[in-house]
Amino acid sequence: MNRRVSAMLAQIEAFLASHVDPVFAAGQQGFFRDSVPTCGVRTVHVNELVRLVYREVKKWEVADRDQLMEALWKTRKLEPGVVVCHVYRRFGKSFGAREFDLFESWLERYVTNWAHSDGLSSWLLAACIGNQPELRHRLPPWTKSGNRWKRRAAAVSLLHEAKRGRHLEDVLAMAARLLKDRDDMVEKGVGWLLKEAYPARPREVVEFLSRHGREATRLTLRYAAEKMTPADRARVLG
Repeated sequence: MNRRVSAMLAQIEAFLASHVDPVFAAGQQGFFRDSVPTCGVRTVHVNELVRLVYREVKKWEVADRDQLMEALWKTRKLEPGVVVCHVYRRFGKSFGAREFDLFESWLERYVTNWAHSDGLSSWLLAACIGNQPELRHRLPPWTKSGNRWKRRAAAVSLLHEAKRGRHLEDVLAMAARLLKDRDDMVEKGVGWLLKEAYPARPREVVEFLSRHGREATRLTLRYAAEKMTPADRARVLG
């Protein structure tokens, strides 16, 4: 690790240490079913740190920026991972296959909670796919992964496409692949994907759920129906 990266990492660690709130730290665990290591820093201060880090690293070479982000992931704590996702999303217009590979490696090596999984997939991986739509074809094998967060990410990485009504065939095919997954984090991810697809393509989503609803759990269907009209909601929830 070079001197510039080391200095920035030390600055980040000092900032987080100076803003620890023990009361807030105790309450953070309520957002997660499993124990998640946290620093106990409130969102307003994390956002301040994101702005500070971005102002610095936007001038850096990509290799140094990636090295800093990797170091933050290696802390295994909630807030540094959140900083990575928030900082890196600001570079989204430049994302492509190289970044997709990088983000997939982070997903496999460091992600152990829904907050990191969703930041990586709904912002970073989704931006890669938005720039290079053919990258979406790399997601289906993830549905067979033993890593629950990678299976959830297979759905959540398509959120932006779903919201815009793009590649609906692939969006629904992804949902079909995951409908029988009985991990609740995956069930919620699939429901979320269908919920976001509905406003742009309501008829197709309702027809899909009418055909495949028996394969889905009640949890998935409830999430999927959140934005539906009363009539469509009644049809889907039956």
